[in-house]
Amino acid sequence: MEETDTRDILRENAAKLGLSQIQRHLFLCCDQTKPKCCDKQEGLEVWDYLKKRLSELELDRPSANRPGCIFRTKANCLRVCSQGPILLVYPEGVWYGRVNKEAIERIIKEHLIGNQIVTENAFLCHDLPAISLNCLGEETETIEENRVKTS
Repeated sequence: MEETDTRDILRENAAKLGLSQIQRHLFLCCDQTKPKCCDKQEGLEVWDYLKKRLSELELDRPSANRPGCIFRTKANCLRVCSQGPILLVYPEGVWYGRVNKEAIERIIKEHLIGNQIVTENAFLCHDLPAISLNCLGEETETIEENRVKTS
């Protein structure tokens, strides 16, 4: 298979998944090889709850009423190794600790929908810096410009 064919397949998959419409990306430390921050089973239960709620609220895919979506990634380790499960929300760079089902529910309602950080669980806010992109030879823009454009 030629490189062009591979890229075309990847672009088709990206379009099907709505990757260009991601507004936020969540990383949850929950399936650790060597659990340190929390019990592995506890982390996986929180992961299952997060998946279920994002799907129920239709936040995990673009729709006619909401062109953006929220992606989630199960992380092996986010290297904090304490007070887990740990949830990281990008692009804001908000780090949450002690994330159980109740905290996930609040984070979904207050942060992801209401744009308010859940201060009881947040322990760090580190917004990613704007950088210039020239992605695949396409128009150059900053991450912030892209964020505004897709909001």
